[in-house]
Amino acid sequence: MRKLLFILIFAITFSACTSDKQKQNTISISGAFALYPMTIKWSEEYKKIYPEIRFNISAGGAGKGMTDALSQTVDLGMFSREISDEEIKQGVWWVGLCIDAVLPTISEDNPYFDILKARGITRNELKEIFIDKTITDWSQLIENKKNSPIEIYTRSDACGAAGTWAKYLGGKQENLTGTGVHGDPALAEAISKSPKSIGYNNTAFIYDIKTGKKYSGIEVIPLDLDGNGKIGQNEDFYDNFDSLLEAIKNDVYPSPPARELYFVSKGKPEKQATLDFIKWALTDGQKFIKEAGYVPIPQDKINKYLKKIEE
Repeated sequence: MRKLLFILIFAITFSACTSDKQKQNTISISGAFALYPMTIKWSEEYKKIYPEIRFNISAGGAGKGMTDALSQTVDLGMFSREISDEEIKQGVWWVGLCIDAVLPTISEDNPYFDILKARGITRNELKEIFIDKTITDWSQLIENKKNSPIEIYTRSDACGAAGTWAKYLGGKQENLTGTGVHGDPALAEAISKSPKSIGYNNTAFIYDIKTGKKYSGIEVIPLDLDGNGKIGQNEDFYDNFDSLLEAIKNDVYPSPPARELYFVSKGKPEKQATLDFIKWALTDGQKFIKEAGYVPIPQDKINKYLKKIEE
């Protein structure tokens, strides 16, 4: 009887210790679609070095990432817009990781794409479409007498892409008009299937990172940065991913809608496995950024974030 009792106590203790160890070696992450592909890539590479580490990663929008992080439902939230004063007051801790951008997108079947590609679209015209609602028909942009109403798509979930896009246009996400769609993949699909639509997407959901070409069905309206009514050579960098990333790196594509992407948490993470992973992402993990389709952040910022981890 004593022997059986000993075995039961040992089994329960061993199980509890194993469960606690697994918990300490599991990193849970949720949030921004924009950072999801990069985080998946990092987790795959990290597990090659530290196979005992487990990852639970899910995309659901930057709003979910922040909410989950602040409620400590996850170890880290993926976040894709500037940290607000309100979020700072709630105790958010964050580090920047890499840079990507939000681009204005339309269907490749848009009947006016060749004209739009040549003339581009200005920030103010985008504002009049998405916020002011004073441009409602493609004929107002291409001087076509035939009525052709613009179908506007936006994000229905609280997300960094919408917040960043709205900030570029001088507003907030709630100011954006259009049919709401949840998530980047669904928004890209809706735009690609609607020939007279307009929307916006993160780079990773416009370009195939392996080929550098745009995914079938979706196109980008170039930004007319100087407002002269035509796309000059210095504004024409959307045909392949490499040239776009170079434009982001050199600040030719404006910020916003180019933006830094973050990991966030409720205060500095207490779990050592989480801190070790973040530190790796900011050091050895940086070598995977370009191949994953992102732009590295400057070294001085990396040094600042590494110092933040050690504080």
